Amino acid sequence: MGGNTSLEDVDEVVHEPSEEFVESTNVAAFMREYGIDDYEELIERTTTELENEPESGVNWFWDELVDYLGIEFYEEYDEVRDDGETANRGGPQFTDWYPGGELNLAHNVVDRHAARDEERRNKVATIWEGEDGEVREITYHELRRQSNQVANALEERGIETGDTVGLYMPMVPEVAAILYGCFKVGAIAVPIFSGFGVDATATRIADSECSVLFTGDGFYRRGSPVRLKGSADEAIEEAGYVEDVIVFDRLGSEAQSASGKRVARDAERPSDRASGPKAREQGSEDDGDVPWTDGRDEWWTDAVESRSDEYETKSLASDQESMLLYSSGTTGKPKGIVHTHAGVQVQCPKEVYFGMDLKPSDRFFWVSDIGWMMGPWTLIGTHTFGGTVFMYEGAPDYPQPDRFWEMIDRHELTQFGISPTAIRALRKHGDDWLSGHDLSSLRLLGSTGEPWDPESWRWFYENVGNGEAPIINISGGTEICGCFLMPMPTEPLKPCTLGGPGLGMDIDIVDAAGESIKDENERGYLVARDSCPSMTKSLWSGDERYLTEYWSRFEDMWNHGDWAQQDEDGFWFLHGRADDALNVAGRKVGPAEVEGALIDHEAVNQAAAIGAPDDTTGTAVVTYAILEDGHEESDELREELRAQVGEELGKPFRPREVLFVDEFPKTQSGKIIRRAIEATYTGEELGDMSSIENPEALEDLEDAR
Repeated sequence: MGGNTSLEDVDEVVHEPSEEFVESTNVAAFMREYGIDDYEELIERTTTELENEPESGVNWFWDELVDYLGIEFYEEYDEVRDDGETANRGGPQFTDWYPGGELNLAHNVVDRHAARDEERRNKVATIWEGEDGEVREITYHELRRQSNQVANALEERGIETGDTVGLYMPMVPEVAAILYGCFKVGAIAVPIFSGFGVDATATRIADSECSVLFTGDGFYRRGSPVRLKGSADEAIEEAGYVEDVIVFDRLGSEAQSASGKRVARDAERPSDRASGPKAREQGSEDDGDVPWTDGRDEWWTDAVESRSDEYETKSLASDQESMLLYSSGTTGKPKGIVHTHAGVQVQCPKEVYFGMDLKPSDRFFWVSDIGWMMGPWTLIGTHTFGGTVFMYEGAPDYPQPDRFWEMIDRHELTQFGISPTAIRALRKHGDDWLSGHDLSSLRLLGSTGEPWDPESWRWFYENVGNGEAPIINISGGTEICGCFLMPMPTEPLKPCTLGGPGLGMDIDIVDAAGESIKDENERGYLVARDSCPSMTKSLWSGDERYLTEYWSRFEDMWNHGDWAQQDEDGFWFLHGRADDALNVAGRKVGPAEVEGALIDHEAVNQAAAIGAPDDTTGTAVVTYAILEDGHEESDELREELRAQVGEELGKPFRPREVLFVDEFPKTQSGKIIRRAIEATYTGEELGDMSSIENPEALEDLEDAR
């Protein structure tokens, strides 16, 4: 997440927070509480064990944080961490955080708020706006009732602690109740991006082996219904495992059973679902049939809303798995990132509270799907404090390019997080769309996902933030459900900077030998010298791949795969991935997944996928294909292949170009040398090609058709 271009374009300090704003922030209050004078001391005190300073170091910070943020454990932990011989496997790779403790995320994010005084119980937990203008508000009392109903529905289907539950859901407010219902019973939630195609969804269902899947009939995108249930059915057929499907009725659909018998919904949607001034009439022309499997599929109204709204949330060990989030690697199938209850419970709120300066009256909006890390991050981080999350279903420029500005104005939103890609697209529409909208409620801006360019960063800062709201540009990843780098709102900013390490995050920049070059204004590898509570406890597929992916490059250091640099003034910047994962508009996909989608076509024998610079998405997918004998190159075939990738993996990953070649540059062991393909395409220096088996293939690449 996060990044930037060359330092030459970003050398000027653009944002200087006022003294009044600095003094008002949560992080400044924390510093006053513990006698910390400046940012440098803050990072040192929270990450480094100082001699003659007992109140310092990562253990002190992560211990103090629990009480400071008001996080409640059912059973107190014995110690902050155990990474010695008594830990499960030992070392920073397998640190056991808060051993002996028991807690539950659901208690902290919903139960305790709903059980308090009437004001807190009736406070709005989520404000949701559909693309069609429908607006719904869910209070903490209602969220607790829904979460309890989800928990009871899951237990009725045999779900127990440690079982996996899939969420292939439209972005409706019920996703919070589903997530928290999973937490309540100790199930492991598996969010899946609603924009994924059949193959990408099936891969994640098969790997997680979830027996229950929540999905919806569809959602709205650019004014038209997008049908989701059919894709879910195809993915289940491909993956197996799923025995129960609970379908949320977003579009007002009626089901069509496999036998052809029409199955009507047993209940109308509650009237409070249509409270917006532009809400769509029930039973509109958008209604349609959805595929249905009798005995497996059930409407949300029947499966969940008819269940008891009383449930006793389970007390779970600190290291009990809470979520399985998927991140694509450079080779092979996506990585299943394992998160715990204690880990995300301290990390997400820490960042929302200090970095995004959450206040009781704030309305927090981060543009995301529940299938991406920022979805759970926003919900858990904000709801820990009884805050209000704003959620939006649809496209950023529908019905007009001012949709975000109109919603910020109307709902008086205070934090607004978005990807650089989305800002680049909105910026193209011009400044006029901002006029007439009052954005003065915004206190902080946020961004993540991929590199900024200085012009778009400045446009966001000056036009959306009125030259006052800091851009909290963050970078971390699914692997920690949070940030390695995160500016504090008290600090000055240069365009595109990521500030510096987040609180409690022992981050460094090292050279190829693993030696620190952080203070040398040199580009190097972004690493973590220590673990943090939310760092994945391993990968779902096992320890071997986990250790290979993150801990094999340097001894006892987490290699995050990003190029990083700290300039002479201490500002941190990123320069893209040191590996070759394709990061399209902040969404990562492995080249192997794209190549697999191409090879599924009968005409393709071999395929290679690379990332190329793109003005809108930051990175675009470019593919090369070697055809089977008997198949001819044509523009029609190109479009077929582009469509196939989009169908299997989702439209964001549809290749910008499909080029045809006769052979790929390969090593003696037969591995395709992607860096040679990428360098040839972009015109960069090839570098050392001594490992290439067939150098003539480079000429073929240059003549790619």
